[in-house]
Amino acid sequence: MADTVREIERKYEAGDSAGAPPLPDLSGVAGVATVAAQEPAELDAVYYDTADRRLATAGITLRRRTGGTDAGWHLKLPVAPGTRDEIRAPLSPDVPRALAALVRSRTRHARLTPLVRIVSRREVRLLLDEHGGVLAEASADEVTADRLADGGRTAHWTEFELELGKDTDPGFLDTVEPHLRAAGLRPSKAPSKLSRALAETETETEPAPREKRKRRPAKGGKPTAGEHVLAYVRAQAEAVVTGDLDVRRDVDDSVHQMRVATRRLRSAFRTFGKVLDREVTDPIGAELKWLAGELGVDRDREVLSARLRERVDEVPDTLVLGPVRARLRRWAAARHAGARKRLLSVLDSERYLTLLDALDALLADPPLLPAADAPRKAIAKAVLRDYRRLARRVEHALATEAGPGRDTALHEARKAAKRVRYAAEAAKPALGKPAKRFARRMKSVQSLLGEHQDSVMAREALRALAIQAHAAGESTYTLGLLHGREEALAAAYERELPDVWRKASAKRHRAALRA
Repeated sequence: MADTVREIERKYEAGDSAGAPPLPDLSGVAGVATVAAQEPAELDAVYYDTADRRLATAGITLRRRTGGTDAGWHLKLPVAPGTRDEIRAPLSPDVPRALAALVRSRTRHARLTPLVRIVSRREVRLLLDEHGGVLAEASADEVTADRLADGGRTAHWTEFELELGKDTDPGFLDTVEPHLRAAGLRPSKAPSKLSRALAETETETEPAPREKRKRRPAKGGKPTAGEHVLAYVRAQAEAVVTGDLDVRRDVDDSVHQMRVATRRLRSAFRTFGKVLDREVTDPIGAELKWLAGELGVDRDREVLSARLRERVDEVPDTLVLGPVRARLRRWAAARHAGARKRLLSVLDSERYLTLLDALDALLADPPLLPAADAPRKAIAKAVLRDYRRLARRVEHALATEAGPGRDTALHEARKAAKRVRYAAEAAKPALGKPAKRFARRMKSVQSLLGEHQDSVMAREALRALAIQAHAAGESTYTLGLLHGREEALAAAYERELPDVWRKASAKRHRAALRA
């Protein structure tokens, strides 16, 4: 079983002074009652990566380390500057399957092989408060790094680290830093030992790390429509890959966020079809639709189950007849059974990995059309095309008689509103505040229509639950009551829509995009 530890630390190196200074005396730091010296330790770590260094390019490190108090396999994931999550697994000869799976969206079919060996002789001082609690750990490492391939070059340096204690306020690092600077230390230029080792043992003949190509700005320094679109597509593709890792770790809301990234990508391919050739993007869009569907199985269940539980809790106890809550729990559990296992199998499937490869190939050699060289106004035209599509759907829905037909029409309008919102969000770097405001207004329409659709889905679920309850001889009174309340909510949303649409669709908002 892998354990996760949040690391907040700062790295330092000697300044311009000759030689490496010893670990500074930090007994005078405010809040430090005692400085406790630890026994020196020798840490021997072998870092693994693909041949084209896909993990290093993403700021991820995977190592097998012996020595010290935390020997084992460590997967370090960037969270923020100076902050990483370290996922640990016990020592074993080969890369643990659980850790390899976490980075599969990066590595795909490439092998993880030894890249660098780093041996550190470590001196450690614990900075303790008056109660003996660890405020921080200060350490000095005499480092030897050996490249295990590409010529086997070696590098040596001394490195200093200040790692925050588990329950210490991050501001304590700022308190200590002046003392380190006074001792001749400066913040390290390298974010990690591995990055410095790679830089200092690099040879001219080794393969360059894997990077996504970027187009140069057009003449005059202003990005073209193509450059804006590619930047957005690149960001969403990265969000899918990053989201994969979060989903595998079962991070809260990760499935939803990954699903949103897939939808934004697919929407961008359709919105900007005059910039990126749809003969190339449509097949990828179809696979993104498949992936969003797989991600949505459990997400939709969670949303609907939460809504129904809330609705039951709103009903007075005197009106809750029969085992309604128990039936809801059984219904939710039955729908949830095996959902996570199925989703993980999707993320390990050849179909999914092929989709990720297709996104990489598209970004490496983008299928740009002549309109890609157009100025930023081409972005506004694409957003307004989607807006006109939404306007037609809203008008159709409002003109449709109340009932299942209108429910369907409103659902189609909701999907169109989401596409316009995503298009406007993609346009923000090119169009600025007008696009930001337009996206916010389209979100108001989408949100209202989303509430309506949730009500439709809730009514369908309540009807199915009532049929099951009736067959079991249970009272269906409460389920019928909830169904009626959902009908009333849907009718209220429909009455609210004309005013929300009028405010969001004002001509001046569209004119601002064209300015």
